[in-house]
Amino acid sequence: MQRWRGYDAAPGGWGRSVVTIGVFDGVHKGHQATIGHAVARARELGVQSVVVTFDPHPAEVVRPGSHPAVLTEPARKAELIEALGVDVLCVVPFTPEFSRVPAEAFVHDILVQHLHAALVVVGENFRFGHRAAGDVALLERLGRTFGFSVEGAPLVAEDSTVFSSTYIRACVDAGDVAAAAAALGRPHRVEGVVVRGDQRGRELGFPTANLLCHRYVAVPADGVYAARLVRRGHRKWLAAAVSVGTNPTFSGLERRVEAYALDFSGDLYGERLALDFVTHLRGQVRYDAVEPLIAQIAEDVERTRRALG
Repeated sequence: MQRWRGYDAAPGGWGRSVVTIGVFDGVHKGHQATIGHAVARARELGVQSVVVTFDPHPAEVVRPGSHPAVLTEPARKAELIEALGVDVLCVVPFTPEFSRVPAEAFVHDILVQHLHAALVVVGENFRFGHRAAGDVALLERLGRTFGFSVEGAPLVAEDSTVFSSTYIRACVDAGDVAAAAAALGRPHRVEGVVVRGDQRGRELGFPTANLLCHRYVAVPADGVYAARLVRRGHRKWLAAAVSVGTNPTFSGLERRVEAYALDFSGDLYGERLALDFVTHLRGQVRYDAVEPLIAQIAEDVERTRRALG
């Protein structure tokens, strides 16, 4: 998959293409259906498939301070999109100037002049241009003017629940990682670099990897989870009992993500790890003594082992 920074990175002589556009945070089942449809149609037409997305999240530029929790960081999002068979990922820098581009200019400059779109595939709730003034109906009218077709991809739902990034963020925020996984088509992932903590887990007999995560990452609600710990360059994942929260037994103030890797004794400091959250085990509890905490952690470890098989 080719990766372009900006639509003006399209090479000279670029032919026609099938384009789909969106933030695609999470690359959830709905996104997968839209992107998959674009890839299939591109193959039918014998042209390239292009996914246009944005960085940073448009909400942070349009309404500073409103950046939503991120379900997939840029590198992870690119990996997931590539796995769907896309030919080109075009990441458009979303700047204040770009946010003011009118809908008509958006279509002409990106879809027509640079990407030479033969077909544009979008979700039925797609909006674009300054103040999100453009919708699918306008896109279709402009398509007739500029010579491209538009196909809407229906929203994906199960049991009357429409899968969306907003819905998945709400699931993660509530600690319902199972519901998030059902909408994503895979467990929700949190990544970070292992840094030194208070070494308290080691003192209790359960040394943990303390993850330093990006400020906007969607971290599940405080509690204990069973997760798969994934190391770069390692094909096999490790079972991990993960604690999210402030460690109230020791009057902690800083919210942390700490993972105890089962049956592992190596050094993880400085590594960038991924945690795939599979099951919520329990809420965060404050204990009046260390002994019951140790007993509870031992139980958490066994429940993690059973949950992950």
